[in-house]
Amino acid sequence: MTSRLDQRSVSTLKGVGPALAGKLGRVGIDTLQDVLFHLPFRYEDRTRVSTIGSIRQGDSVVLEGEVIACDVAFGRRRSLLAYLEDGTGRVGLRFYHFSKAQQANLSKGTRIQCYGEVRRGAAGLEIYHPEYHQTDGTLMPDKLTPVYPATEGLTQLRMRTLVAQVLVMMKDGTVLQDLLTEHQTPRLTEAITLIHNPPADADVDLLNDGMHPAQQRLAFEELLAHQVSMRLLREHLSSMTSPAFSTPGSIYDELAGGFNFDLTAAQRRVAEEIATDLQSSSPTLRLVQGDVGSGKTVIAALAAVHAIESGYQVALMAPTEILAEQHFVNMTSWLAPLGINTAWLSGKVKGTRRKQELGAIGTGSAALAVGTHALFQDEVSFSNLGLIIIDEQHRFGVHQRMALRDKGADKTDVNERDNPAEQKLVPHQLVMTATPIPRTLTMSLYADMDSSIIDELPPGRAPVTTSVLPETKRASVIERIHAACREGTQAYWVCTLIEESDVLQCQAAEVTHAELSEVLEDLSVGLVHGRMSSTQKAEVMQQFKEGALDLLVATTVIEVGVDVPNASLMVIENSERLGLTQLHQLRGRVGRGTTQSYCLLLYQSPLGETGKRRLNVMRSSTDGFFIAEQDLLIRGPGDLLGSRQSGMLNYRIADLTRDAHLLDRVKVTAQDLLRNDREIAEALVNRWLASPDEYGQV
Repeated sequence: MTSRLDQRSVSTLKGVGPALAGKLGRVGIDTLQDVLFHLPFRYEDRTRVSTIGSIRQGDSVVLEGEVIACDVAFGRRRSLLAYLEDGTGRVGLRFYHFSKAQQANLSKGTRIQCYGEVRRGAAGLEIYHPEYHQTDGTLMPDKLTPVYPATEGLTQLRMRTLVAQVLVMMKDGTVLQDLLTEHQTPRLTEAITLIHNPPADADVDLLNDGMHPAQQRLAFEELLAHQVSMRLLREHLSSMTSPAFSTPGSIYDELAGGFNFDLTAAQRRVAEEIATDLQSSSPTLRLVQGDVGSGKTVIAALAAVHAIESGYQVALMAPTEILAEQHFVNMTSWLAPLGINTAWLSGKVKGTRRKQELGAIGTGSAALAVGTHALFQDEVSFSNLGLIIIDEQHRFGVHQRMALRDKGADKTDVNERDNPAEQKLVPHQLVMTATPIPRTLTMSLYADMDSSIIDELPPGRAPVTTSVLPETKRASVIERIHAACREGTQAYWVCTLIEESDVLQCQAAEVTHAELSEVLEDLSVGLVHGRMSSTQKAEVMQQFKEGALDLLVATTVIEVGVDVPNASLMVIENSERLGLTQLHQLRGRVGRGTTQSYCLLLYQSPLGETGKRRLNVMRSSTDGFFIAEQDLLIRGPGDLLGSRQSGMLNYRIADLTRDAHLLDRVKVTAQDLLRNDREIAEALVNRWLASPDEYGQV
């Protein structure tokens, strides 16, 4: 394949020295292929000259005329102001950044052609920093003009010149071979040529929206490369061997029937899917999605007991100490009566206690280990690890998850495989998330996983009633908090920052805590935020759980993992600044009992359009999957899942929201390529993914 040619450095291009190569690198252009895939983000129609007399404010136009004056103007900012005339009118050309050479180029009597947006300025109609060149009546371009993402020192003209060089090389067949000639039209080279040089009659709106067939052709190929990479990684995992667990036995049945509530039909269905997986010697890799309060921890407990009954250990990892400790408390209360010992390992477990916990894990006397990222540190050694359960997996990096997987059981492969050589058994993996993942993300980012959805809430749970209120209603909200707490319920007051910020105008948690403690002097008000130590946070949370605190002022550290059924009222300040998914997660901290619960979203005026859209969605829906879809539309996948860990969301061209309609065809094509043309499939992955091995869900 042509990957070696595609990956030649931009330094091989004419006019690209070390300085320019560095500037190109800042916008992600290191190779010839990168030049071609650095696509315009909009297009301008410069194919017609307008008369100055016809232009209006807001028009983007090409003008041609004679410079009748050019001088340095002094005002609040020093600028170069030239006047252009064409016989129908006069317009000002203003430059705030200019040189003496530029001033000379615009001397009186010079004939130029320029392009820019017409604005209302101090001298009447003006164009700020127009692109211009001297002209002698040269022909107008017959193509639309592309505008590229750029950086300081990288002009549009320079970018277009570099693209032109590489397009010639591509036409000669020395860059970018078309890998999908039998699967897609237009051809790749035709699509790229059109995207960089669209004809004058091309649909500008379609191009600017990214929906032109040529752009969709590239988006399809990129999505296909990601899909293939996921499937190749799944194939690789499937070639490994995991312990095949026995059929769930009496302890499993005792746990399932011993909860003080009946399992929902959705919980039973998902538990059966997992139990079937775990009885296979092929590694399980299953994503379990469940909205807040749907009972994912119960599913995790059942899977853990299944593994333990089969003679294996289980690791349950959570991203925060608060969430991990709650898992430890729940698991201990459920499993201890069954004679199962649970170890607890986090950063705050030190000294003698830490040695004891490590010893219990190492000898196998602790069948279940619950903890944070501390579980995958080198000092942790499992006796016989057969199942890994990861909660809120998108908060962990790939290498962290790999480190835990590598602690699998050292056993001889006695399963019926073609090569029963001695090897390390790979633990089964169960991944849980309370962040509902839209179908478009599941199809692209989790194509290597099986998926289960707990789409039913336990009986007796009433939907949380949500109200949206301006900050000016703060006093009445405090009165409502006071009345509710006096009646015996508990409440949260969530702030988005810890310290005051004039820029963001957010109420700081510490200031709010002091204010509410003073105003509500007959209530017990607690405070928890991210800068407190883990011990301090745990102590405050425990007081709140036990009912010693009426009101808890908190930052978003309570987003997951806090379960206080008596808390039925939540106030979220500056709610317009949070994403929908995070708002939904926070709201899920109330409504966990049988009492009707309420969430009050306070916002700062004036409220922007995006803020209005978010808060209207929150007010109208409690469906986590609908909310996640709306969040994807508003914010995009990177923000929806938090930080872009492992680069898995760094699409160059594709947009999962805009291009979701391509995913079904992408899935079919990926299957076809892997079945019939693996060389092409692997070449696509190498073309689009710099480090394909980093994109897998480990």
